[in-house]
Amino acid sequence: MLTKNAMKIITSLGSKKYRQKYNLFVVEGVKNVKEVLKSNITVKELYTTNQNFDAKGNLPVHYLSPNELKKISFLSTPNECLAVCEIPPQRSIAPVKGLTLVLDTINDPGNLGTIIRLADWFGITQIICSKESVDVYNPKVIMSTMGSFARVAVHYTDILEVIENYKYPILGAFMEGESIFQFPFPENAMLVMGSEAHGISKAVEDKITNKISIPAIGKQTESLNVAMATSIIVGEVFSQKMR
Repeated sequence: MLTKNAMKIITSLGSKKYRQKYNLFVVEGVKNVKEVLKSNITVKELYTTNQNFDAKGNLPVHYLSPNELKKISFLSTPNECLAVCEIPPQRSIAPVKGLTLVLDTINDPGNLGTIIRLADWFGITQIICSKESVDVYNPKVIMSTMGSFARVAVHYTDILEVIENYKYPILGAFMEGESIFQFPFPENAMLVMGSEAHGISKAVEDKITNKISIPAIGKQTESLNVAMATSIIVGEVFSQKMR
């Protein structure tokens, strides 16, 4: 059964303010929900239209009609189940070798979700975001990760401070810079990707040790969105590792 109070709280979780107030976030879709059930993230409630959904354990399961699920869903077409989860405490940034992704004011939920999914694909276990970037627990971000949010740690911090204390090369993606297809990527490095509208901020740009770019072979488009650009650059990094 879906109570009015539960509906009020769940629908409020579309706002960062209320996610922080209740320390809760929403996960939707069969794949995402199954991924979170396998993770260490605490699932508080599960709502589903599937009477045979295997939630496992003692998790409270509420069976709803499609119309009831639609009332609490953030999707235009609700996808069978919705989980209300506890926001885990933010872990400290782990000193890792290899490639570290740093996102400077990424505002689009779909782009952040895609980058998290990309990181998961290539085995990148953490992403460092500026405090101004879109919240990882935004329902649109969670949905677009396709479950990868459960495996990739996303940290929000003063990225300038992190960069200043980093001892390896700091790479920045720019419209003008050395071609990624000619640049020899170091074994350990930070890759900074800037916002969709303004790129990398001036303060961060001043700390970049190497400016890199994706050469435009065709001339029919002005630019790539940040998720596409990140995909191409990270793909080239790992391509070089495998040569």
